[in-house]
Amino acid sequence: MGKDDVIVVTGAAGFIGSCLTSYLNQSGYDNLVLVDDFSDSKKVYNLTGKKYLHKVHREQFADWLKNHPDTIQYIFHLGARTDTTEPDYEIFRKLNLDYSKGIWEYCIENNIPLVYASSAATYGNGEHGYKDDEQVIPQLHPLNPYGVSKNEFDIWALEQKRQPPFWAGLKFFNVYGPNEYHKGRMASVIFHAYQQIKDRGYIKLFRSHNPRYKDGEQLRDFVYVMDVLQVCIWLMENRPESGIYNLGTGKARSFNDLANAIFSKLNLAGKIEYIDTPEDIREKYQYFTEADMSKLKMAGYDKSFFTLEEGIADYLKYYLEQASNY
Repeated sequence: MGKDDVIVVTGAAGFIGSCLTSYLNQSGYDNLVLVDDFSDSKKVYNLTGKKYLHKVHREQFADWLKNHPDTIQYIFHLGARTDTTEPDYEIFRKLNLDYSKGIWEYCIENNIPLVYASSAATYGNGEHGYKDDEQVIPQLHPLNPYGVSKNEFDIWALEQKRQPPFWAGLKFFNVYGPNEYHKGRMASVIFHAYQQIKDRGYIKLFRSHNPRYKDGEQLRDFVYVMDVLQVCIWLMENRPESGIYNLGTGKARSFNDLANAIFSKLNLAGKIEYIDTPEDIREKYQYFTEADMSKLKMAGYDKSFFTLEEGIADYLKYYLEQASNY
């Protein structure tokens, strides 16, 4: 990749997309085409100060591509409907499945490498483990329509005989970090916990409704967005074997660990209240996720990941405490 090459980022006004836009700028890539629905005023600050060539509404992107042949050298497709509580699968089919197929086909026709966002939600209850083994992907049973749509695209991509010159689907685990301020209920537990401490002096965590886990001892693989960005750029610049890759830390941590790390960073005594998991997500709740990261490491990625404590410390110090974006 040359610094003058044109790169598309879909979902560019969202959490990970806007962070990637900033990281690309800092890495010397300014010729960006940003794609999203830019009507959400809450996302405006995510793109403040960013350098780019064009902003294109997601509904107009297909036409824009037809009118700008031979323009694009790389696509990061991060745009998606990510509300895990949305029950209407048709919304996900349109935005997460059909839209992604169109981008895939364009990449084939124009010889463009593609990195797209999958999700750890595809693993469901983890009955088949959390290893990014492409032979197992068709057997996975996601717990909600969002996870189903992501898994169906993974399956579809693996079935295609015609593929982009390089492609990678990234199964994001629990990503947290700056620029998620607009996400409301879907923002990370770290973001909500920090706000609760500031507002009330204590943190609310979901009570366990699974006898195998004590309250607050549900385990997730929390990955700091800065690590996600480094992996994205590494894939772009190194192009290992195409396929689907996990993107977490490889280390599951409890929600109690998370809460205590925030209290410690703020020099406060820990105070946690456990509340019932909402009915609309209780049966679809993942009690354990942990990315098997051996595939990405075998592909050549050798950078270390932020620990939960390190990521929280960075997030609080440079972003949450300053109410600033990345």
